[in-house]
Amino acid sequence: MVSAGDFRNGMTFEMEGQVWQIIEFQHVKPGKGAAFVRTKIRNVIAGSVVEKTFSPTDKFPTAYIERKEMTYSYNDGDLYYFMDPESYELIPIGASELDDNFKFVKEDMVCRILSYKGKVFGVEPPTFVNLQVVKTDPGFKGDTATNTLKPAILETGVEIKVPLFIDEGEFIQIDTRTGEYLGRA
Repeated sequence: MVSAGDFRNGMTFEMEGQVWQIIEFQHVKPGKGAAFVRTKIRNVIAGSVVEKTFSPTDKFPTAYIERKEMTYSYNDGDLYYFMDPESYELIPIGASELDDNFKFVKEDMVCRILSYKGKVFGVEPPTFVNLQVVKTDPGFKGDTATNTLKPAILETGVEIKVPLFIDEGEFIQIDTRTGEYLGRA
């Protein structure tokens, strides 16, 4: 059990049959009245974010989220298959469980599979990935003077903005959380 007075960012707990993760919390002690804890929490399975206040004495059962590293193998329609590196078992995960940032993942990349009581609810791709640029307009001499960006299509098929000096065939590093170009790989 965890009390609301002990809340910390990233902590997970069960409330009303749902699993919640604390995004932000603030202990408030007004001059008049009882203290309370103001939070911004995210429903781990549904993804919705709500703001809620708790009394510091409220108690909730702790929710243990299992995070397991698995290798992305291939996809077959709406199913994406991940291999357990210990048992070599292939586990299918539906496209609905994947976030938008999964578009930066290619085969044989290691991802973190998130599950609660055996039910998979999410896939975390690596934070930084190196991908090859397969199509972009050519750069010209002197293009490095400005911070102008141009569209580029990567080997996974996703389009991002890159600086003008990046050419086809180059490997670049991308932050999967934001989808932004970080530099050459």
